[in-house]
Amino acid sequence: MRVLVVYAHPVNDSFNAAVHRTVVDTLTEAGHAVTDLDLYEAGFDPAMSDEERRVYHSIGANTAAVEPYVAQLQEAEGLALCFPTWWYGLPAILKGWLDRVWLPGITFHLPPDGGRIRPGLTNIRRFGVATTTGSPWWFMRLYMAEPAKRVLLRGIRPLCAPDAKHFWLCHYSMDKSTPETRARHLEQVKRAFQRF
Repeated sequence: MRVLVVYAHPVNDSFNAAVHRTVVDTLTEAGHAVTDLDLYEAGFDPAMSDEERRVYHSIGANTAAVEPYVAQLQEAEGLALCFPTWWYGLPAILKGWLDRVWLPGITFHLPPDGGRIRPGLTNIRRFGVATTTGSPWWFMRLYMAEPAKRVLLRGIRPLCAPDAKHFWLCHYSMDKSTPETRARHLEQVKRAFQRF
């Protein structure tokens, strides 16, 4: 399977970097063809330009500024996102990747007479998320209602194949993590992506 791994963390010796390495290594060892997109290393600009916004709904013209990233999505059969949860949501660089690359005519289709959008990435049959957050699970689930999880699993995942299998892995309470909790999380990540 061709898997696009999108990674968003600026520090190359962070725990998120270890999660990212685990995801890439596990997928590679399982025989998948991995495209590893490190948004910081790639120098991805999350800010949408004036011109990009003006042509956002112009199918064809809207991909000009992000063509290589669009091609990666269209070639992928699986998508894995590795990132920290900051301020209860996605890092700006990852949100910018969604804003600029998940375009009409590519990732979704708007019916001309209105109505429900149709998925455009039916090539993606697996979708996995590996994230961390400083807050405890009960705070994220009960008080904050997990905004990043809702955006990705309720907003983005439905644009993939209708039967796309998906999972969400989060190391909660990173602010109080221990070597044991981090090792346990890396093992969960490894097992999940072995089944990818």
